[in-house]
Amino acid sequence: MLLLLINGHNSINHSVQPKYNNLTIYVIISINPAFMTKFVKKDEINSEWFEIDATGAVVGRLATVVSKIIRGKNKTTYTPHMDHGDFVVIKNVDQIKFTGDKFQNKKYYRHTGYPGGIKEITPEKLSEKKPGEVLKLAVKRMLPSGALGKKQLTKLKIYSGEDHPHTAQNPKIIEIGKLNQKNIVRN
Repeated sequence: MLLLLINGHNSINHSVQPKYNNLTIYVIISINPAFMTKFVKKDEINSEWFEIDATGAVVGRLATVVSKIIRGKNKTTYTPHMDHGDFVVIKNVDQIKFTGDKFQNKKYYRHTGYPGGIKEITPEKLSEKKPGEVLKLAVKRMLPSGALGKKQLTKLKIYSGEDHPHTAQNPKIIEIGKLNQKNIVRN
């Protein structure tokens, strides 16, 4: 239902004289479900599995693609406050690349919680200790902080070699180099 009174004239029915002065504007709009935003319910969510080969992939560009899939931004039913993203399996993570000198010069900082407890580490040393941690940190920082971000980060599965235990899910293969030629380092 929509009723407009503009400058004292009833726009729907001209035979009725309004009781209001000439400058009054009244708008009455009913709530129609056809015009409301549709949200996805938990039982309507179905997650897919994707597989990405990270051989020669640039860390930041790979992380942006992965974070969009994990959050569900690649779907038309994206809702910011719900977790309806897809699972991503990344293999050959030990062969990812940084552009420029970032592999030796970039620094990751963390704090132990004690006074003077700031620690720093380069991606080179971090990838020697934990090969997938560099990519995991990049994706984690692109997700929302809080409980929703932690839950979405569990959908990221990182493996150093070709083999992974998720072949039963029949993941769809995403070739990162075909999305954009800058996604792969060509040396």
